[in-house]
Amino acid sequence: MPTSRPVNSAFEVATVTLISTLIFLSVVSLFLIFHLQFKSKSLKHLKNFNSLWAVRFLLVFLISLWSLSELLRLPLIRHLNLRLFSFLSDQNDQVSNQVGLCKLHIILSLGFFQPAFLVTLLFLFNASIVTTAKNHFGTVLSVFLTCLPVSAVHGILMFSTSWQRALPPTFRQAHVVVTDAFGEDTVLCTYPLLSSAVFAVFAIAYSACFLLSCWNVLSLVINKGLRLRIYGLSTALLFALPIQVVALGFTAVWTPESQLYGVFSLVVFLGAFVCAVTGEGFMVIKPISDALDAGASFYSRSGPRDGDAGEKEMKVAGGEDLV
Repeated sequence: MPTSRPVNSAFEVATVTLISTLIFLSVVSLFLIFHLQFKSKSLKHLKNFNSLWAVRFLLVFLISLWSLSELLRLPLIRHLNLRLFSFLSDQNDQVSNQVGLCKLHIILSLGFFQPAFLVTLLFLFNASIVTTAKNHFGTVLSVFLTCLPVSAVHGILMFSTSWQRALPPTFRQAHVVVTDAFGEDTVLCTYPLLSSAVFAVFAIAYSACFLLSCWNVLSLVINKGLRLRIYGLSTALLFALPIQVVALGFTAVWTPESQLYGVFSLVVFLGAFVCAVTGEGFMVIKPISDALDAGASFYSRSGPRDGDAGEKEMKVAGGEDLV
């Protein structure tokens, strides 16, 4: 039976607004990363404070890609894209293309970009207690190798058809096709229960690793401000991820046309959004701002100085630095 267009514009507008906010925050983070990189070339005291610039860049880059991949599941964005390029395909091809975009969203968002930026965040967090030189290439390679199995499983679940017919649509289907009152087909993206279960396994393993890292870092940190920063980051991550997983499970209970599905899909997005914002805030923006402030304060007091003495005084001026 034809229905009115079941897209909840309020949820879509809220999602687009949050994505725009996150992209703006990522631009600010990138500016700070490269600003510190250029500063460290002329001020030797800042050199060691910027040893992880490539890993920070990777974190911001992956968060930006994740935020853009979230646009794939929004009917408003997909409809706009199809309207602009409607001359390239007929209606049946457009529906097929939208179905493919829904599958691609699951693989990119739950299967790669979010796990990748979470793993990168964990590497940055652990780097705060490592004093040896960092291998940036090894870190990037480790991130990709860690996320590869998760991405592969999601890809198999989305595109393997040999076993899917034996399962109910809720377990395997990443889309629902509905027809509006004008006879136009609209594809709504969903979260398959099996894909949600795979992400839940990753989230549980990740939370355990992050909790262990928190204990290791807190055992070595004595600065009160840094301890509060660690508590804030860990609290945000360890609450947001379980809430996201629970919301993913609840999306399988309601159809995408319902208001409750819109609520839980927004909660799923918010869970990842909180992880991304706290990651950039605590591991990129705050440490770089502290390093720049400490460097400016030391330079204005002492003028350009060379060697370990300047670096030592910088640490005293800026306190301990979480990466």
